[in-house]
Amino acid sequence: MSISIQHVSKNFGSQAALSSVDLEIPAGQVLGLLGPNGAGKSTLMRLITGYLPPTSGKIVVCGHEVSEDPIQAKRCVGYLPEHNPLHLDMYVREYLEYVAGTHGVKRAKDRAEEVLVEVGLEPECHKLIGQLSKGFRQRVGLGQAMIHNPAVLILDEPTSGLDPLQLEDIRNLIRTIGEKRTVILSTHIMQEVEAMCDRVVLIRKGMLVADETTAVLTAQEGGLEAVFKAKTV
Repeated sequence: MSISIQHVSKNFGSQAALSSVDLEIPAGQVLGLLGPNGAGKSTLMRLITGYLPPTSGKIVVCGHEVSEDPIQAKRCVGYLPEHNPLHLDMYVREYLEYVAGTHGVKRAKDRAEEVLVEVGLEPECHKLIGQLSKGFRQRVGLGQAMIHNPAVLILDEPTSGLDPLQLEDIRNLIRTIGEKRTVILSTHIMQEVEAMCDRVVLIRKGMLVADETTAVLTAQEGGLEAVFKAKTV
């Protein structure tokens, strides 16, 4: 099992962001976290990455409990947050080599070249990041998340703000990445889940209200949209 989430809750003061969440995610699956804004999707992802500690419960990533062995757990995870933080005054290749170095990747230059190819950044590799379109910046963000070859990728709203052409490119890229890694992505757009995910988890007010394969949910009467309305409204 790639990720095991056991009875996890997260409170911010008196507000419960997540309530007793249980979730098992096997290796090699693209899982979509679907829910309205404020449902708890980003909080759950930040708990998995170790960015936030749970109030209660346990999270295990690739056999490492995040609270007890955070360094080893984080080495297994690549993270692309919703607001993609990039050094806009660095060149694309330079930035990926820099990130590889911070992870202690051996032969950082070679690994950066591999990632440039994998995320389709070869034509842009000599440009400053600040000169790139939003779609290519997202590719740089994916590249930095993948640079240390993690078993798990966490992508928070990875297609936010993209135009239709960029959207299709990023969707295809994420599907390709998901063939080799466990991918968890959050979104509130149902079409994104249908296009990219093997499995859907619906979150409402910090609780899991549905967990099923994408094929099963889309085959129901009214499709995924009807399920979403019934479970989250």
